Amino acid sequence: MKNFIFQNCTKILFGKGLEREVGKEVKNYTDKILLHYGSGSIKRIGLYNRVIQSLEKENIEVIELPGVQSNPRLDLVRKGIDLCRREKIEFILAVGGGSVIDSAKAIAAGVLHSGDVWELFENGEIKEALSVGVILTIPAAGSESSGASVITREEGWYKRPVESDVLRPKFAILNPEVTFSLTPYQTAVGIADISAHLMERYFTQVFPVDLTDRLIEATLRSLIYHTSIVLREPHNYDARAEVMWAGTVAHNDFLSCGRIADWASHMIEHELSGIYDIPHGAGLAVIFPAWMRYVYKENMNKFIQFAYRVWGVETDFNFPERAALEGIQRLKGFYKENGLPISLKELNISEERFDKMATKCTEKGPVGHFKKLYKKDVLKIYQLAG
Repeated sequence: MKNFIFQNCTKILFGKGLEREVGKEVKNYTDKILLHYGSGSIKRIGLYNRVIQSLEKENIEVIELPGVQSNPRLDLVRKGIDLCRREKIEFILAVGGGSVIDSAKAIAAGVLHSGDVWELFENGEIKEALSVGVILTIPAAGSESSGASVITREEGWYKRPVESDVLRPKFAILNPEVTFSLTPYQTAVGIADISAHLMERYFTQVFPVDLTDRLIEATLRSLIYHTSIVLREPHNYDARAEVMWAGTVAHNDFLSCGRIADWASHMIEHELSGIYDIPHGAGLAVIFPAWMRYVYKENMNKFIQFAYRVWGVETDFNFPERAALEGIQRLKGFYKENGLPISLKELNISEERFDKMATKCTEKGPVGHFKKLYKKDVLKIYQLAG
């Protein structure tokens, strides 16, 4: 196990109706906020009205910036930065999923940066940011308590991440009831994203890390079990709660302690969702199994352990490789049975851009830690995913 420091400043408020407490939480920081949200779904489900009522009760002045898209855009971030500076706003309330939260974090960092905000995503260093609060509507990205933000620049369609502890939200309100309105596809895409966050951490070359291995395995098994329930019973509060909490635990960095995560699959997928504007979780459902097929021989024991502990695959000691491959196949089957794509062809992505995407993915050097991947490796993974 590696040395580590773990600290997460985000206060979690989890449960029914707790969005009505948002005014009290915001009041601890400010009397004026930027309310940042997406295309209007929070209004359709009544969440917007509940939030506004809570804020008005505490006499919080609200300046709104709607319009966040999936794979949030740099142009809107820049508009938010200008708006915060003009209105002298020091706190941003993000109401939505990972895209809204990531956009809010980027605005929070950009307001205090003297240059263009994209510079922060290029050099990967953020030292200060405005405070951010969150009301989560889609369990997926885990951005509600992470220090990460991912933004897409329209020029060249670059999708890039940045991470800093100063970006962690001050509080996050998680009410599973809010997720009842999600479609089966939105739910499945979010679950694929959660599973990918767990597996990025799981596949490490650091050994031994048995405690966090078993915590990740348990979270994956719980996620798999409750997926079938939420897809069959979308208003099942208990199952929705388990999925929502799994999404937070998967990406709040507790499961990173003592190990080096991989993150190659995320970087490879960013080229897909950055260019083709597909849901991040859908891209990960295609890329992650392809990455596994390409790298599993780098540490086959880890993949055999994954197959046995997560999927219940028994090992044939005469042919142990079969267990590793069967675990990968069961992951693909899980995604497929939940209505997700498992090939780039299903996403209408042809091989014509594979070379360009592999070049962009690795232009600053190899990606991944489980196995360092160069352009030729990434290109091969796109081909396996095709």
